[in-house]
Amino acid sequence: MRNPARWAATLGLTATAVCGPLIGTAQAAPATTPASLYAPSALVFTIGHGESAAGVTPERAVTLSCAPTPSGTHPDAVGACLELRGANGNLEAIESRTGVWCTRQYDPVVVRVSGVWQGEYVDYERTFGNECVKNSYGTSVFAF
Repeated sequence: MRNPARWAATLGLTATAVCGPLIGTAQAAPATTPASLYAPSALVFTIGHGESAAGVTPERAVTLSCAPTPSGTHPDAVGACLELRGANGNLEAIESRTGVWCTRQYDPVVVRVSGVWQGEYVDYERTFGNECVKNSYGTSVFAF
């Protein structure tokens, strides 16, 4: 006569040995849901003196992340994110403020922005006549 307890233990160990790796594989599979409900918005801003980004060595660089909350090394991340949202992420749409007076001294400054805004790739470059002109565009995006 067979021992039922011994037979049950053997069956349990066999089931664990056969099905255990299958369970572990299912748990180790990557999640198919996104890690966040927000589209990524992370940008790197660089600035240098010269005519174009190709011939300019970046002198300063800041980061800006706007989703889910404003952060980064940009001096006014909150204001910059609000301004970018108001322009739907279009840096070309950010215009010069009225009432800002700058000299006509030509000391070109190149701003380059690259990264992702709400899931869309951004690659922006603009040459401003001088630092004052750069700072007159928008209120905080280019003020770094």
